[in-house]
Amino acid sequence: MPSQELVTAAAETTASFPGVPAATSMPDWYPALLNTVAQEVRTGRTRALAAANSELLNSYWSIGRQLAERESQEGWGAKVVTRLSADIRTRFPDAKGFSPRNLRYMKSFAQAWPEFPMLQAPLATLPWYHQIALLEKLDDAATRLWYAAAAARHGWSRNVLTHQIETRLHERSGQAITNFKTTMVPADSDLAQQATKDPYVFDFLAMTDRRSERELELQLVQHVEKFLLELGQGFAFVGEQVRLEIAGDEFFADLLFYHLKLRCYMVIELKAVKFEPGFLGQLGMYMAAVDDLMAHPDDKPTIGLLLCKEKNSVVAEYALRGFNAPVGIAEWRTSIAESLPDEFVASLPSIETLEAELASQARDLPD
Repeated sequence: MPSQELVTAAAETTASFPGVPAATSMPDWYPALLNTVAQEVRTGRTRALAAANSELLNSYWSIGRQLAERESQEGWGAKVVTRLSADIRTRFPDAKGFSPRNLRYMKSFAQAWPEFPMLQAPLATLPWYHQIALLEKLDDAATRLWYAAAAARHGWSRNVLTHQIETRLHERSGQAITNFKTTMVPADSDLAQQATKDPYVFDFLAMTDRRSERELELQLVQHVEKFLLELGQGFAFVGEQVRLEIAGDEFFADLLFYHLKLRCYMVIELKAVKFEPGFLGQLGMYMAAVDDLMAHPDDKPTIGLLLCKEKNSVVAEYALRGFNAPVGIAEWRTSIAESLPDEFVASLPSIETLEAELASQARDLPD
């Protein structure tokens, strides 16, 4: 049995930590202090990550420039890159990102942006894998810069950036036929116009009957996250088949959203047929009802968006003349191929041509 003296000595030398004071015991000004310190921590971490990314990109650019210059001067082949990759990893066993493939990306990166260190553009803030997506998916600098700016502004992940490139967002953004300039103040009309697209690409749909507007609506709601991505930043989903009671009669708006930057509701009506001017009357009534029944006094007037399977642009522009409420008209597609210009569509082989070619190749194979 240990002596009393040993027990006492052990107790005296036992380490202890003070307990965390209860939040209720803090002075009134403590929450403000916590918020400001937390903001400093958050800002510091963001700056540290941005600085680390900037240094990484500058390093990769410098390596890529040296590879490009050596290739131009010496005319070496792929073996040099493979050997260089192996030697770098031998000298720096813990280093990552120096595979032969990534070294070739560095060379392409330097060739694509000869003045990269001087760029004060969103491009310089994007992570490396975003840079690779821009290099792989796009050929010209102007289009790459457009997507880089959009990715930085909206905080797109690499997968989202790739999706937007593959659906040719830069060709569709802000292209809906609208009357925003005549029905909204300039600052709002510009923002509202840029929030539109034409066509909208719903490549996540799996419709059994493309003539069914109800099935289209249900599919969009089922995939509302992807639907919101296609609509663009700033939209919040309110509901589908939103009930509007007008003088005892019931009406149901297809889809209702709220735009956080424009500070207004947006009614979206879906049509699985070609645009008809008569559709605007129904949409206008829904917009007026939302303004009266749902909108806050501080909200701006509701915007309407009519999505049709196809449209005659001239007819749509005429239909909007004299329409006093802000409305946009655009088409929707289930794949970007459907929206290719006619000259490209005409150059694509038909199903019959492809089948005949495959059959011909099969006959040529040895037994």
